[in-house]
Amino acid sequence: MSVTIGIDIGGTKIAGGLVDGEGTILGRARRDTPARSKQGIVDTIVAVVADLAGIAAAEGLGAVEAVGLGAAGLVDETRRIVRFAPNLDWVEEPLGPAVAAGCGLPVIVENDANAAAWGEFRFGAGRGTHDLVAVTVGTGIGGGIVHDDRLVRGSYGMAAEFGHLVRVQDGRLCGCGKRGCWEQYASGNALLRKARELAADRRGEAHLLLALGDGTPEGVTGQHVTLAAREGDPVALEAFRRIGTWLGTGLADVAALLDPAVFVIGGGVSEAGELLLTPARAAFTASLVAGDHRPHARIEAALLGNDAGMIGAADLARVITD
Repeated sequence: MSVTIGIDIGGTKIAGGLVDGEGTILGRARRDTPARSKQGIVDTIVAVVADLAGIAAAEGLGAVEAVGLGAAGLVDETRRIVRFAPNLDWVEEPLGPAVAAGCGLPVIVENDANAAAWGEFRFGAGRGTHDLVAVTVGTGIGGGIVHDDRLVRGSYGMAAEFGHLVRVQDGRLCGCGKRGCWEQYASGNALLRKARELAADRRGEAHLLLALGDGTPEGVTGQHVTLAAREGDPVALEAFRRIGTWLGTGLADVAALLDPAVFVIGGGVSEAGELLLTPARAAFTASLVAGDHRPHARIEAALLGNDAGMIGAADLARVITD
């Protein structure tokens, strides 16, 4: 049996899985991410790889062939160097060679959203299509493009940074330093900000939403917004409608450029399902250029959940190092 390892490098945890050629996770391991320690992160990744290799040996799955790392940052065209990952304090970090030296296996590095897009294309909501755009809606917005059965990375490995497309001239300040980026209006942070603003203005209607926290708009969390919306709270529903509308209009702009068969929406906010997708589809349909005279891309929820990046990274390692 052919098994590879996919590693999801997060700010709080490093999670890994043994993945076969059908995208099935056969074993898991995880460890906490060392705080602001570059070498500590490398050592922890190597330890997770060792844990998983031990599982493979114990279960008779054969030797691990390669390792794929999914990192939230800009990854170069060689899939070896993380150019910039602010949440992990990496600049020009040779992550691939460092992990390969530690574990003695071929290692590739991929942007985490690209890895998730590939996972959904191969084994999830995009299976059976040839063209897919994945949009991860979490704290910010990430993305990945598959065209003609190939992951599109751009000349320098940094394509599909959809979250930083400017949607509003001189709009909200983004963490990237620009203003008006898409993720300032259609992300998890945007959802929470809008829900708090609406709750402050419409306290009488937001009693359920406010009751889930400490009674103040500032006490509302993202999870509270989803729970309240599912129970019919009008303010929470309005927050989802507005963020879904921003998402849908942005997808229409992306469709004008890439014309995919399907948009796969992943990330933490996508777990709200139709609360997000229904207004997004409506806004997409209303905003699509020449919408009455062209096929419309499907807008689907991701199927692999938090495992998409892990599965995609493992499969890319298999494909690229084969």
